Amino acid sequence: MLSGDLRKGGHMDRFHMADVIPLLPLPNAPKGRSSYYVSCPGCDTDTHKNSKHLNINLSKDVFRCARCGWNGGMFDLYAFYAGIPREKVRDALKRQLGQSGSTDDSSKNPQAWDTEIYKPSTPDVTSIADIDTRHMVYSALLSMLSLAPDHLINLLARGLSEEQIKKNEYRTTPVVGGKAIARQLLGMGYNRIGIPGFYTDSDGQWTYVSMRRGILIPVRDIQGRIQGLQVRLDNEERRKYRWVSSADIESGNNGCGAEGWIHMCGSIRERIIIVEGPLKADIVHHLTGQTVVAVPGVNSLRHLEHTLTELKELGVRRLMTAFDMDFLKNPHVQNGYGELVELLDRIWFSYGTYLWRPDYNGLDDYIWQYCINK
Repeated sequence: MLSGDLRKGGHMDRFHMADVIPLLPLPNAPKGRSSYYVSCPGCDTDTHKNSKHLNINLSKDVFRCARCGWNGGMFDLYAFYAGIPREKVRDALKRQLGQSGSTDDSSKNPQAWDTEIYKPSTPDVTSIADIDTRHMVYSALLSMLSLAPDHLINLLARGLSEEQIKKNEYRTTPVVGGKAIARQLLGMGYNRIGIPGFYTDSDGQWTYVSMRRGILIPVRDIQGRIQGLQVRLDNEERRKYRWVSSADIESGNNGCGAEGWIHMCGSIRERIIIVEGPLKADIVHHLTGQTVVAVPGVNSLRHLEHTLTELKELGVRRLMTAFDMDFLKNPHVQNGYGELVELLDRIWFSYGTYLWRPDYNGLDDYIWQYCINK
């Protein structure tokens, strides 16, 4: 449950994200806005650049960083900034906001509810299309694009073969021609409504989102269908990976956001490996033949429980974690690993952890450079 329900004297009271924000070292929403961006404590470290990737949605009582994938609800946000366990948040809020939760009587606690700040409005964001529709549209989109020579060289240097690169359908992001792409898809009979990456601009014309140059990476489900697209950006030192999304575009409507889907490559086996990032999963699978599942980030486990439950029903019994080796010293990554372990315990999964030389951060780098090319 994303919002906080409190029971007292036989009735239910509820706290909302708007109650919590004034208690934390975070700015309030701009007047009249129910969704806004603030600096992410995990990845927006270059304060001089005024980076703001953490989206706070007051109407849905959730938050999510578009850069590192950190996400959750009101309790998770409070627990992080207050430095207390999540299970203690309820009592802490009861002490700070009073037993009655959200209330129209703001005179008792003027910080708990500010109607001038919290005015939920219907966002111009379209519900996401079903997986079969997304797969068809994204497959058609990729068939229209090509892979630049420098991106081919990059992927080959990571250990992938030309055959595998072609099979995985990597492409170079289109940096211009969004309207032409949308029109061509319409001419092919594809509806763009509910497809992350497409939206109508200020003139009401459908277009494809403009992104910086990089490699498009299809993110696939258990059946191999394309759920969404990630981009590995060129010339980016940190946080290279972004979802193709058309949510929160100020100049347009009918946009749709990505959902942090789980990527899978390989056939169903009794034991699988879990890594961070779809491209890493593709490389590890190609080099080892093992079945690999990828989360989009160590703190982005939203869809993982459903995927693992489905895999367990199909015969998977053991999972080996292989997060990047910076989890040994990065508390942000360690928190994500702890959540993963709790999830595995909850669904009765047997698990272990792979460790390797820490000078090779990712398992893909270690296998390719140390084991194969040594």
